[in-house]
Amino acid sequence: QVQLVESGGGLVQAGGSLKLSCVASGGIFSINSLGWYRQTPGKQRELVAEITRGGGINYVDSVKGRFTISRDVAKNTLYLQMNSLKPEDTAVYYCYLLSTRGYWGQGTQVTVSS
Repeated sequence: QVQLVESGGGLVQAGGSLKLSCVASGGIFSINSLGWYRQTPGKQRELVAEITRGGGINYVDSVKGRFTISRDVAKNTLYLQMNSLKPEDTAVYYCYLLSTRGYWGQGTQVTVSS
């Protein structure tokens, strides 16, 4: 059973930085994509950044130039470095892994104060 565990969320002032981590465990035989999503109350979960099977990286326009997604294969860990944070980045951030099916982490809260 694949498990994803996020960490690194918290409260930060606008302009600050946070680095999220997502550790994957379990029987992962193939990965089609890895990504970070976020969700605020009353809104749909949105893709923030992803790494595709071919190694391509995509970001939602609102975080381009501020966020960086990366992975450490040896540690089975996905990261999201978030710089120049804005209050509108406040959300619960979820790690996502697409293998033969999709898996979600439990989420980590990021709160950016103005």
